[in-house]
Amino acid sequence: MSLTPLRLEPIFQYRLWGGRRLAKWSREPLPGDEPIGEAWILSDRDDHASVVAEGPLKGKTLKELFAEHGAAMRGPAAYERFPLLLKFLDATQMLSVQVHPSDEHKDLLPKGERGKTESWLVLEAEEGSSIYAGLEPGVTPETLREEARAGTVEKDLASWRPKVGDGLFIEAGTVHALGGGVVVFETQQNSDVTFRLFDWNRVDEKTGKPRELHIDQAAKATNYEAVAVKPTEPKALSTQRVLREGMFACEFFVVERLTGDSPFTVGAPDALRVLVALEGQGTMQMFDELYEVRQGDVWLLPAEVGELEFKPEGKVVLAEVAVPAA
Repeated sequence: MSLTPLRLEPIFQYRLWGGRRLAKWSREPLPGDEPIGEAWILSDRDDHASVVAEGPLKGKTLKELFAEHGAAMRGPAAYERFPLLLKFLDATQMLSVQVHPSDEHKDLLPKGERGKTESWLVLEAEEGSSIYAGLEPGVTPETLREEARAGTVEKDLASWRPKVGDGLFIEAGTVHALGGGVVVFETQQNSDVTFRLFDWNRVDEKTGKPRELHIDQAAKATNYEAVAVKPTEPKALSTQRVLREGMFACEFFVVERLTGDSPFTVGAPDALRVLVALEGQGTMQMFDELYEVRQGDVWLLPAEVGELEFKPEGKVVLAEVAVPAA
């Protein structure tokens, strides 16, 4: 079977800090009426596996796609599990003050897990919203533990007011939080390891209890040289037909932002790409088939598919995500 572009279904996650705004980035209705903080739009995890939403391969998981189609999916890349996890976050309230360990923190990682370096692209930001990223100078493991236990850790954190279009790179070991009405697109290592330092004295309505803190683990995982992380400066890679900007490039992922209103090319020869529609809509064409792309969609472009023409319907903003070659 020749592969085609593959749209994946979102996996919605209850979070007490979430809201209902992710409906704007989903074809599927949000479940129930509870706060939804995360939509996992690409996940190759045993507990939450993305599936193909439509077409001949409908219902297939990422793991099954890679197992059954091998190089036609991934090209020359070699991995047993897709190494990235993509999400939309609706931080209506503040996330906990938290930190993720790096791959080097073997003693802090559960078996089979990896570290977690991540990036954010800001899609919405209400007045008064905040992002905390990095420590103020002079914070030590001792002071971080003391302030976390006292509930005053906020004063140890660098912060700024986000705006739509901002990009932020959060390297593993960086203490961070965001909220107050922020929606972001997140690209991260395929990991679900988070250590909470402080949770704003909240009680989870579902359990009637505060959420667990992990102060000692967080203090060990923190990089105390990660101070005052600021928005990324986009790098213009191309301005012909589309503004293609390099937003993030590290050993784990590459994220480019494409903005335009005229037809342009997406995908790459003999390499898997992931296309995420952040704003607007359009169509992709492969031979005689048209694939409708709506705001919030995530599409896998298998290596076998290569390059395609994208035809916007008005202005569109897309993220194109790649796994760097080994």
